[in-house]
Amino acid sequence: MCQVDEEYNGQLEHRVTPRVSKKCVKCKENTTVLIIRAGDAFCRGCFKEYFIHKFRAMLGKNRVIFPGEKVLLAVSGGPASSSMLSQVQEGLSRDAPKKLRFVPGIIYIDEGGASGQSMEERKRALAELESVFRATNYHYHIVHLEQVSCQEMVLEAGSSATEKPQTGSSYKAAVDHFIQTRKNQNQHPDLSVENVQSLRMQEVQSGGTSPITPEHTQALQRLFASVRTLTAKEDLLHTLRQHLILHTARTQGYTKVMMGDSCSRLAIKLLSNISLGRGASLATDTGFSDPRYGDVVIVRPMRDYSSKEIAYYNRMFDIPSVFIPGLDCKAQDKASIQRLTESFVTKLQADFPSTVSTIYRTSEKLNTACPPQNTNTQLSAKCLLCVCALDTKLGESHCQCTKTTSRKCTVLTKYKYMSFCTEMSCIFHLYCNTLIT
Repeated sequence: MCQVDEEYNGQLEHRVTPRVSKKCVKCKENTTVLIIRAGDAFCRGCFKEYFIHKFRAMLGKNRVIFPGEKVLLAVSGGPASSSMLSQVQEGLSRDAPKKLRFVPGIIYIDEGGASGQSMEERKRALAELESVFRATNYHYHIVHLEQVSCQEMVLEAGSSATEKPQTGSSYKAAVDHFIQTRKNQNQHPDLSVENVQSLRMQEVQSGGTSPITPEHTQALQRLFASVRTLTAKEDLLHTLRQHLILHTARTQGYTKVMMGDSCSRLAIKLLSNISLGRGASLATDTGFSDPRYGDVVIVRPMRDYSSKEIAYYNRMFDIPSVFIPGLDCKAQDKASIQRLTESFVTKLQADFPSTVSTIYRTSEKLNTACPPQNTNTQLSAKCLLCVCALDTKLGESHCQCTKTTSRKCTVLTKYKYMSFCTEMSCIFHLYCNTLIT
C-alpha cells in the first residue's frame, strides 16, 4: 500500500523558485518595480529611459523621416498607438535632449459602422478620443469608414498637394533647411495660438469629417454582410482603413504615416499573412518602412516593443487609451485565421517567452523577390486592393491574377470609391481575389 503521504512527506523535493534581483539591472541602486523578461528587472526611472531610448533609436537608425516633414500618426485608441503618440509628444517637448523635428498630425478611423456599434457608442468613443487629441495640441483628423463611398479615394502616387522636403538630398541638408525655416517663422510669426486652435477646429468640423447619413452606414453594413467569412471581413476592413489613411495623407500633405504595430502584433501578422497567401509581401507588411505607395511611406516605430512592455509603460505612466470593440471582439479562437493565429501565438508565448521575439527576428531577415514597391512600379504590376506587387507572372487567362473588363464592372459597383482606368483589366493579389468573388 502506498504510504507516501505518511512516511516520505519530509523527504519530498520542493520546487525551487528562481529569485529575482531586488536591484535594477541598469542603475544597480533603485529597487526593481517590474520584470520585462528573465534577467531584465528595471526600476521606474530606468524603464522610462529604456522605453524612450528604444523609440528614438528606431527612428535614428533608419532615418526615414526628415526634419520638417509632415507625419501622420495613425491612432486607434489602443495601447500601442496611444503609447506611440506619447513617445512623439515626449520627443517634441522642449525638455527632450534630442528633439524630434517633424510636424505631427493625428488620424483616427471610426470603424463603428462595420463592427455594429450604435451611434451613441460611437459618439462616446469619439468624445474620449477627441479629449486626448486636444491635449496634444496637434492637428487631428477624424474619418469615418463610411467615407469610402462618399468620395473618390486618391490612390495614385504623386497626387499629394505638397512636395517632399529635400527630396534626394542628405539628412544634414534637411536639418539645415529645417533650422532655417524655424528661424524665419520665429522672426515673422503668422498665426497666434488662438488662430491655430480655430483653424484646427474648422479642419475637424469641415475637412476632417463629412456628413455621414444612415444610408451610408447601411451601405457599409451591406458591403460587409456580403463577405462570407470573418477572415475576409478583417482583411477587407484593413484594406479600407489603409485607403482612408492614404487618402487623408495625400490630401492633407503628409509624406509619412506612423503605425502603432508592436512586435507582438507583427509576429501574429506575419504568420496570418503566410496563411492568407501574402508571403511575397511580408517584407513590406512587417518591415520598418513600407514604400509601396510611392509618395507616402508607412513607418512602424513601435515594432521593437512587445505588448507586455507597452502595457507596463502605459500603466506606470498613466498613458490614456480608449477601448473600442472591433470585428473580432468576443469571437472564438477558430472564427478567423487572424484570430486563430493570435490565440496560437499568445498561448505559445505564455509557455515559451521567446516565441514572439523569434518570429519577429525572422521577419527582419525576409526580403522580397518582387519588383521594388515604389512609384516607378507600373500600376498593372500591382494589386488594385492592397497595392502590393503581384507575386505571380501568369497569363491573362489565369483566374487568380487577371479579371476581364466585364468582371471589373462588378468590382467597381462593390468598391465604387476606387477610381481605376476603365480600359485596363483588373489585376488582383492572390488573396485579394477572394474578396471580390
